[in-house]
Amino acid sequence: MKEFNVLLNQQVFTDPPIAEEAMVTVLDDWVNFYVNYYRQQVVGEEQEQDRAVQELRQQLRTLCAPFLDKYKAFLKSL
Repeated sequence: MKEFNVLLNQQVFTDPPIAEEAMVTVLDDWVNFYVNYYRQQVVGEEQEQDRAVQELRQQLRTLCAPFLDKYKAFLKSL
């Protein structure tokens, strides 16, 4: 979680900006990258692994929400 939060906080909004939909795609890609990486490290029965991965995915999406709100505000300020 900490690394993902650092990744979000390091982002600098550039000019020209990308569309909001494209940023959503970027965030989804980042979430999938992290989930796929950490999925290999999850131990336990398959059902426990699936639940842990789903929980991780939800937590990462929760972290994305404020970043996306900040990006939307940035786009509106242009």
